[in-house]
Amino acid sequence: MSDRVSLLDLARHLPAMALDAPGMLRNATGMLVKPDDKSSVGLYFQRTAHRHPDRPFLRFEGTTYTYGAANAAANRYASVLAEHGVGRGDVVGVLMTNRPETLFVVLASVKLGATVGLLNHNQRDHVLAHSFGLLNSVLNVIGEECKEALDSLSEPLANTLSANDLQVAAESAAATDPPVCAEITAKERAFLIFTSGTTGLPKASVMTHLRWTKSMAGLGGLGIRLHGNDTLYSCLPLYHNNALTVALSAVVCAGGTLALGRQFSVSRFWDEVIREEATAFIYIGELCRYLLNQPAKPTDRQHRIRLAVGNGLRPELWDEFKQRFGINRIVEFYSASEANVAFINAFSVDRTAGFGPLPYAVVQYDEETGKAKRDNNGRLHKVGTGHVGLLLSKVTDRSPFDGYTDKEASEAKLLRDGFQPGDVWFDTGDLVRDQGWHHIAFVDRLGDTFRWKGENVATTEVEGALTRSDAIAEAVVYGVDVPGTDGKAGMAAVTLSPDAEFDGKAIAELAYRQLPGYAVPLFIRVVDELEQTSTFKSRKVELRKQGYAAAGDGTLYVLAGRSDGYVPAYDDYAEDVAAGRAPKN
Repeated sequence: MSDRVSLLDLARHLPAMALDAPGMLRNATGMLVKPDDKSSVGLYFQRTAHRHPDRPFLRFEGTTYTYGAANAAANRYASVLAEHGVGRGDVVGVLMTNRPETLFVVLASVKLGATVGLLNHNQRDHVLAHSFGLLNSVLNVIGEECKEALDSLSEPLANTLSANDLQVAAESAAATDPPVCAEITAKERAFLIFTSGTTGLPKASVMTHLRWTKSMAGLGGLGIRLHGNDTLYSCLPLYHNNALTVALSAVVCAGGTLALGRQFSVSRFWDEVIREEATAFIYIGELCRYLLNQPAKPTDRQHRIRLAVGNGLRPELWDEFKQRFGINRIVEFYSASEANVAFINAFSVDRTAGFGPLPYAVVQYDEETGKAKRDNNGRLHKVGTGHVGLLLSKVTDRSPFDGYTDKEASEAKLLRDGFQPGDVWFDTGDLVRDQGWHHIAFVDRLGDTFRWKGENVATTEVEGALTRSDAIAEAVVYGVDVPGTDGKAGMAAVTLSPDAEFDGKAIAELAYRQLPGYAVPLFIRVVDELEQTSTFKSRKVELRKQGYAAAGDGTLYVLAGRSDGYVPAYDDYAEDVAAGRAPKN
């Protein structure tokens, strides 16, 4: 399997792309939108709804909403939100699961010129409180299904409106388009997307209407290229950028249909795809791995899927996934919630994250610090084609870095004077392979986060949860590779308090109580001491390399499940994890 993309690879797929050329040319203008232009999520949806009012926009568990009906519903929701004080520039917090009403709240908010902050409904306690605190919201819409998450807060949440009360009030509200929708400019904020960072607690990255519009035109119109009769199935949570930005924008761009799944179910996935008559679906890499691990069955090819779009499909799984499920196009892409660059497999070349038209650099990096290397003159150096390096994207007027709500966190992600005085680069924190011809392949994630089950896990958040146990004195958390899985599984090295014993059930109970399930470490190594340095990076590198090897330091425990907790490690545990047999819920 080659690490490089050749001119022949690109030319081979040009005839098929020619069929989509008219639509591609039409959507290319979206890449030229300027910050002060009248351009917004709500306006694009509204225009599509007026153009195709009778087309199906949304399908959910047997119910279909046309564009016209969905637009009217969003307008009624907007009327109610406005009555509760929501206006242009305000923030609306949303704690709801996947259902049509969640999408109506989102569309209603952006039509008013407000910013939507979709909360991760898996968060609990102080982590959820921290996320709400970042929003500075004037109103928080809470779904009844998220009562457990809301009840985990130590203090009552202010300015709340139940989703049910909103729905009841909207039934008699005005259904006309809000006049302000036509005035919103591209530079205004549309969404706040939560992402884990090196602080250990979530950060809220800003998604402007400008970035969403460019995603619609670039990823949607030029890369994915749905047609008006396509149905895109998405079972990813709406707080995930793949669902909120990529899936939604691709559908609206084409005037197609979004089939929304309540949640991902590996056993029901193809049944739901078939029921919704989907012709495309959006994925994260782990989802594809789960599907491949299932026994073969007739529904593997009884669907109408012609393309799958997403990120994280490993190169070694690419061919098998296409062949088993009979999918013609894999539209892999690379982006991040806060990044100002994106790559899309527009040419349908196998095993690549695709083409990136915006300025970027793949540079040499320090393996221990995860930072870009500078020479004696303070300059960065690019790696050669076929080699792995740290991905940086150039910050320009046309490709701005919108940053986080925290200005210090935003500045920490920027590298200045990288190749010449005055230039500015965004550090993605990701390792990629430079494949040539402006193509890259994703390799790994650096820094104090790792990705597991399609979610970013902040190591310091997990460390904080573990050290709340009186038995644990110190904890260091990192991600380790488990063969047969995507991402990295959580592992902790811990020291015990004087005279304390390791209680696997109690530690697991504490971790599950404070953390989302995907963030609970699968491995814990109890050691006598943890070396402390000013950055602690060198020791963490050593621990990561040691992983869960039986010959490692101390005593190793593995997570059997929510009820059994941590038990002494056994030889086949990693295989059980890869097969989905462990840990048990």
